[in-house]
Amino acid sequence: MKELLGALGFLALVQGVLGLLHEFTHWHVGLVQRLGLLDGYEVYASVALIVLAFALFAAAESRKPG
Repeated sequence: MKELLGALGFLALVQGVLGLLHEFTHWHVGLVQRLGLLDGYEVYASVALIVLAFALFAAAESRKPG
């Protein structure tokens, strides 16, 4: 379970950073900008993904190994 939370946290962190990178450099990377539901809220969604990633990392660290 610890590894799963860590992997999900890593994916959320990567997508959040790629979403911010897209917003500030207009490179076409990440999944956040591809979702039509988030039009106009891409920065907020990317920041939320980064916060979620740190929460998942904290949850993974609090779990027992195994």
